[in-house]
Amino acid sequence: MSNAVVSVPYAAGLGFCVFLYFVVYPIVVYFRDVNGLRRYPNLHPFSGVSSIPFMVLAHGGARSTYMSKLHQKHPVIRIGPNSLSYGDVRAIKDIYGHNTPCTKDGAYVITSGSHYHLADVIDKHDHARKRKLLSSAYAIKNLEGWEHKVADKTSKLNKHLDECCTSPLVAGELPRAADLNVDYRKWTNFFTLDAIADIGLSDTLGFLDRGHDRVTGRRLDDSTYECDFRECLYQTARKQSLLIWPYEWYPLVNKISNIIPFYARMGKLARDWEGIPVELAHKRLQRYRAGEKLDDFFQALMEDKNGAPHNLEWGEIVAEVSIMMNAGSATTAIAMTNVLFQLLKNPESMKKVVQEIDDALGDDDDEAADGVIPYDKVKHLPYLRACLDESLRLFPPTPHGLPRETPPDGTNILGDYIPGGVSVAFSAFVAHRNESTFPQADKFIPERWLGEDSKSLQPFFLAFSAGARGCIGRNISYLEQTVVLASVLRRYEFALSSPDWEIERLETMNWLLGEMPVKVWRREVPSLSS
Repeated sequence: MSNAVVSVPYAAGLGFCVFLYFVVYPIVVYFRDVNGLRRYPNLHPFSGVSSIPFMVLAHGGARSTYMSKLHQKHPVIRIGPNSLSYGDVRAIKDIYGHNTPCTKDGAYVITSGSHYHLADVIDKHDHARKRKLLSSAYAIKNLEGWEHKVADKTSKLNKHLDECCTSPLVAGELPRAADLNVDYRKWTNFFTLDAIADIGLSDTLGFLDRGHDRVTGRRLDDSTYECDFRECLYQTARKQSLLIWPYEWYPLVNKISNIIPFYARMGKLARDWEGIPVELAHKRLQRYRAGEKLDDFFQALMEDKNGAPHNLEWGEIVAEVSIMMNAGSATTAIAMTNVLFQLLKNPESMKKVVQEIDDALGDDDDEAADGVIPYDKVKHLPYLRACLDESLRLFPPTPHGLPRETPPDGTNILGDYIPGGVSVAFSAFVAHRNESTFPQADKFIPERWLGEDSKSLQPFFLAFSAGARGCIGRNISYLEQTVVLASVLRRYEFALSSPDWEIERLETMNWLLGEMPVKVWRREVPSLSS
């Protein structure tokens, strides 16, 4: 008997097992409904038995926009066999509040490396330990002490803008294509990367000086290679955002997907990304061991204020450097791009914020020649801050729902009991486009953040998440955004290619923004014209 004939029963048996596991078993689980989730409407008819519909939605690059429309009709939507998405803002406190029993869910486990970092650690005690190490470093009093590092990078950004300045735009005319010579998206990202490398590691990446983000990565065998920082970082997040949703199958799906060129390229870039924080941590650790006492986050990571060592393992050091360079640059760069874009699309708001900045600075004879505005002079400007917050509301840098897992004994969300082990989430984009909380939610209205009524909006503002797991870098993000926006609006005028031009947005874990070409020219400000 030939081997082919003998193999037929085995192939049939394997196929039958696959059919049982991937088709019959999910259907049985769905109808058993041990967690009682069938009471909620499905994202897709198959969402009760598979996460594939949500994965398909992720590939469209507008996941949260689609969910926002669905949540206008349904406060709770089942997006997977064991996953719920919420749209009623009262659920935010239940899911993310300081007293929530929910923890970060399995998504953070399967995407972590050998060690957890501050953003993906699940255990609450371990998270408290990590946050204690860095909380003093991220305190606003220390951040303002590092303002000179932000000012230095702002000066370099201004230097590039100075070099690209054109003649003023004639009223009623559109910019010439040749004058759209600044990609504001790229250069603000160079700014945030240079800034966090200096603040966090006392390192000089030099992206603003060189005009590109080519860096060195380090492999496990200590060999090195060259790669593009932003491309590696963003494609790593993109691949995760496309394939992660069936948690239990993600490691396998992630590997198998590499046979497809589209995913293989992202996989290669993801491997390149892994070596970038290794190289950065390696260089900084050498300086630390050489006895250099530097005023940065790394110093706080390695020892307490009395000099007692924290004795962290190498893998944990690399993990913390990785998330610092990732979260400490990507989201703030997105915010910086979005706020200038919104102001250019809303000229009345632009006039108000520029006037507020001019009024605060007056005819300042001491104004720096490089155009960098001190944080202390603009940090309390209400309309400037309102513009930042409204831009963060309209397009939160991390729009998708950060998943949490209900505790073993279950918990109540919106007054309904949700059994243990269920993944629950609330998208920041969905929360911020809720018309009952933010009237005219699709419009850029900074005025909503002014006055006493604005305090009632804060519990529903998720640009930095919420509760004990909220973003530790919130203060430094506001510092950078405030200094840069005030400085460039005081010194320059900008124009898009046309009033109806739109920036491309692709949702991954964050927004992946396209280029933002602008025309730039110097403003006629008396104290700057000399």
